[in-house]
Amino acid sequence: MTQDEMKKAVAQAAVELIRSRLSADSIVGVGTGSTANFFIDALAELKHLFDGAVASSEATAERLKGHGIPVYDLNSVSGLDLYIDGADEFDAGLNLVKGGGGALTREKIVAAAAKEFVCIVDASKRVDVLGAFPLPVEVIPMARSLVARELVKLGGQPELREGFVTDNGNLILDVYNLEIREPKALEAELNNIVGVVTNGLFARRGADVVLMGTENGVEKVLP
Repeated sequence: MTQDEMKKAVAQAAVELIRSRLSADSIVGVGTGSTANFFIDALAELKHLFDGAVASSEATAERLKGHGIPVYDLNSVSGLDLYIDGADEFDAGLNLVKGGGGALTREKIVAAAAKEFVCIVDASKRVDVLGAFPLPVEVIPMARSLVARELVKLGGQPELREGFVTDNGNLILDVYNLEIREPKALEAELNNIVGVVTNGLFARRGADVVLMGTENGVEKVLP
């Protein structure tokens, strides 16, 4: 089974998981990235069962609208029962690294508004210790160098994501060479650096369940 086939399988599994929980007034939070795109395509089959979605990026909003799914601003809804999104890494505690697509801030906001976060990944994303995937940090442009120096002090090797600007008009520093054994503590420490908007650690609000596509089908992983 190819990686794309695993992503499609886990996206379909997520749709089946939430099908019975959707109602006419349900609003679904939807993430960003290749696995989330497969989920959006599968979710279109159920668009008659729910009201609409909140998107974590402009790209996701366009894909949802392309399927005829109404997209709402988060400020116009009272909350979300579900948020479905992928991840770049996850560990046994369902702590995540996200932001490979650059939408980490909006993803973190939507995840915080949701009662349940269902993370959908292929098996390559499971790790013993977070940090093999470079940790994205969204920064205010004028603080880029200041933040980079602080990241070096923490043992990381930050690199500017060239030619990329987030939907919020900010920059991304991808931080290499981190071995993240205390993700909640590091998430808080990074967010306290002046000039950081947020970072790609989803530990203080991690996933509630991970659906992982494998060679042998979809595995449900709980913390």
